[in-house]
Amino acid sequence: HVHVVESGVGLAQARGLLRLSCAVSVRTFLTYSMVWFLQAPVLKREFVSAIPWSDIQTYYADPVKGRFTISRDNAKNTVYLQMNSLKPEDTAVYYCGAIYGSRWYMDFRKYDAWGQGTQVTVSS
Repeated sequence: HVHVVESGVGLAQARGLLRLSCAVSVRTFLTYSMVWFLQAPVLKREFVSAIPWSDIQTYYADPVKGRFTISRDNAKNTVYLQMNSLKPEDTAVYYCGAIYGSRWYMDFRKYDAWGQGTQVTVSS
């Protein structure tokens, strides 16, 4: 069983920055790949970023490349999403997901556990 809890204040102005945190309660955090997805109102969750368990490479959706950075601290069982140069269109609920192993998926239904979601609102 794996449990995911997000934290962080998701309110910022355009061109500002935020950092979201995701704490994972599991004995073998190192063996889990982690992702961030976003969900706009009424829409399905969309991929934002991924960091596999190997921690050798990271992946990003095109709209956030060069602005967002995903990282993990295995000693703290925590993954982060650093969000720089924010835009109003970044406004959404952001979810942290966990899946056992080195594989990750674009389909949000594949994941073992999700955080509760963090509302990110970027003002113009």
